[in-house]
Amino acid sequence: MTSGAIRSRFEDALAGRPVSYPVYAVYDWFVNNRPGVDWERLFERGLGQIAHANVVRHEHPNFEIIETTSEQDGRTRRDVRLITDRGELHEWYLGEWRQEYFIKTAEDYRIMARALEDVRVVPDASAFHESEAALGENGITVGQIQGLGMGRTPLMVLQIDWAGLERFSMDLATEFPEMMNLLSLMNEIKLEEIRRAVETPPAQIKLWENLSIETLGPAHYRRYLVPLYKQILDIMRSAGKRLLVHYDGKVRVIADDIAALDIDGIDSFTEPPEGDMTVAEARAAWPGKFLWVHPNLDAYRLLDDHFVEKIRRLAREAGPSRFCLMISEEVPPDWETKIPLALKALESEAEAG
Repeated sequence: MTSGAIRSRFEDALAGRPVSYPVYAVYDWFVNNRPGVDWERLFERGLGQIAHANVVRHEHPNFEIIETTSEQDGRTRRDVRLITDRGELHEWYLGEWRQEYFIKTAEDYRIMARALEDVRVVPDASAFHESEAALGENGITVGQIQGLGMGRTPLMVLQIDWAGLERFSMDLATEFPEMMNLLSLMNEIKLEEIRRAVETPPAQIKLWENLSIETLGPAHYRRYLVPLYKQILDIMRSAGKRLLVHYDGKVRVIADDIAALDIDGIDSFTEPPEGDMTVAEARAAWPGKFLWVHPNLDAYRLLDDHFVEKIRRLAREAGPSRFCLMISEEVPPDWETKIPLALKALESEAEAG
């Protein structure tokens, strides 16, 4: 098996054709941000890539962003100021991790709403074409819609990116007017982003939901997210595009809701303990959906024989098509031996099948 076959194997799996040798691929973010890993050697061994490309750009007349960096405790601190004519918002990061959110008060919701007024969304396929040219036959490029909110639906942007769990939970429970007004505006923008995104070439467009149903709750999922998903899916279906959602946590209590939606793929699906469904249960619940399966990081710490059996089991339970295995949460420990071993396990499973 050679890396040159990865794109065609991906395309076969996505199309629902039986795949003899399952794809095992890594997010491009790790390739670009984990320089200590010998990626070229792993690609030569058969590891593929899942690249992501923004397919729209935003023209915002009502704010400017100013970023500064400094050193704090031996790490890089990044401060972000969002400036409007009605006030200023601030967030900051230490390394890769956010330490403070933009939205901390009622006035902050109003400032953010002002920032988003009159936004213009423009389709832009340039990043997609650049990614595809760089990848060649070693993977595929998925479309995404990156902006201030990391490419999620608005409710998830507020929870994860702008307000944080504590503030978000209190304001959602009380239907805080300033939050609801901002959410309504953001939903309108999201639908416009989808309308423009489907004008670009990628067949697959991803929402980086990072859904945590334990903190959102199934009632809020059904009230706020499901109606928006249906509107998004209507737009995408009419354009012949497919939606995948990054759900890497617990989803059992909404499994039937997911089944009822025409979502094409569950990205970074993870078994317990991070998730709460096995691959076999996911395949039974969603027989037609593409499972982008992320083996638990703890699996890579298993003894080699147990690790091989786990990888082969994941492939058997997810297959015979409409799935891949992926590195999507972090580079596995002992990557130098375990990633080639996973590739060998998948090849052995293919030969045995």
